[in-house]
Amino acid sequence: MKLAISGKGGVGKTTIAAGLIKFFASQGLRVYAVDADPDASLGIVLGLPEEQVESLKPIVDMREVIAKRTGGEGAFFSLNPNVDDLLADYTLEHGNILFFKMGTVKQAGTTCYCRENAVLNALINSLLLRRQEMVVLDMSAGIEHLTRGTARGVDVMLVVTEPSPVSLRTARVVEGLARELGISRIKFIANKVRYPQEEELFRQEFQEDLLGILPFEEQVWSGGNLEKPSAFSLALEAVGHHLLAMVQKTELNHTY
Repeated sequence: MKLAISGKGGVGKTTIAAGLIKFFASQGLRVYAVDADPDASLGIVLGLPEEQVESLKPIVDMREVIAKRTGGEGAFFSLNPNVDDLLADYTLEHGNILFFKMGTVKQAGTTCYCRENAVLNALINSLLLRRQEMVVLDMSAGIEHLTRGTARGVDVMLVVTEPSPVSLRTARVVEGLARELGISRIKFIANKVRYPQEEELFRQEFQEDLLGILPFEEQVWSGGNLEKPSAFSLALEAVGHHLLAMVQKTELNHTY
């Protein structure tokens, strides 16, 4: 399964991504945990050794590697470089979790980042279109890492939101962008829910596309504690089971 997770900054997207990655790993699945958020905090939230996470540079910042893969420093370069071995060389393996720092897509400006973006696109292609392992991309509020080509490899776009008008608006913007790319399966997670009226708001807003409602938990949001059992962890585990069931159902439909 290939899962892309997005949402407005501060809604708990990375914490939820880390929780789902740990859940999938606990089910015996090998999981590529891809940090595609400029804040690059997924590895720490996963509880990976901090010194190893910090020493792992985002691929987008490795200019010598990028130049080599795209054909040198000249004016012409490969738009589809071979990057499969980068996934092995620059991945931090921890049990069933394979952690990888993608870095962010560079925007237009005074410097051309065409080479960097070509490598990132090739890496996304390799992960989403060729790999058989579970892949979870922790994305920024936008979905700029995805193109029309790579988007077809995404099984589910999971949009995290919280009870605020701005967050709900961002969730709908992300949904629109995902649909423009051709992603048909888009689900929502309501996070940091405190009151019954907030839960009802989400149910009315998203209806059958609402995959889960996660309660506000002080122990989670004050220190990012995902290890201690709580109402939050149980609700997130239920989301994980729903996602696995969705993929298994799809595979059965394709089989017959």
